[in-house]
Amino acid sequence: MTTAAPARIPLVDYLVLDGPDGPHLAAHECVTCAARFFDRRNACGNCGGNAFQQVAIAPHGVVKAFTIVAFAAPGIPVPFVAAVVDCDGTSVRANVINTEPDPDHVSLGMPVRLATYVVGTDDDGTEAIGFGFEPAGSAATNTAEGTPT
Repeated sequence: MTTAAPARIPLVDYLVLDGPDGPHLAAHECVTCAARFFDRRNACGNCGGNAFQQVAIAPHGVVKAFTIVAFAAPGIPVPFVAAVVDCDGTSVRANVINTEPDPDHVSLGMPVRLATYVVGTDDDGTEAIGFGFEPAGSAATNTAEGTPT
């Protein structure tokens, strides 16, 4: 007897789990000036336009800026790497996961790819799925702890 895969929901609205090419991020793009936003907007912060279309964001990019966070709110494990990733022209703020949080393992210009992981599971077994970026050369993973898929 096979068991059905657990139900999965994205932690954020802009994480698409079931894309034809796997998980990816989706942004709202202003049809007037092509500015992209991950949150819902009534008007474009760049040009004031009010028409948007949903666009898929490349699931790979390069680290443009990062910091190693050593102090965080209670209950947040440290250290971790917070970064800005350029995904083919779209800036994404996310954590770099599945690598050691130190300058020997994270660098500016480092190629990364989107990775998803289970944030938590409710009483019905539904998994909440988060995302981060991992070094592009690492094995495919599905958890922040680096468990291979």
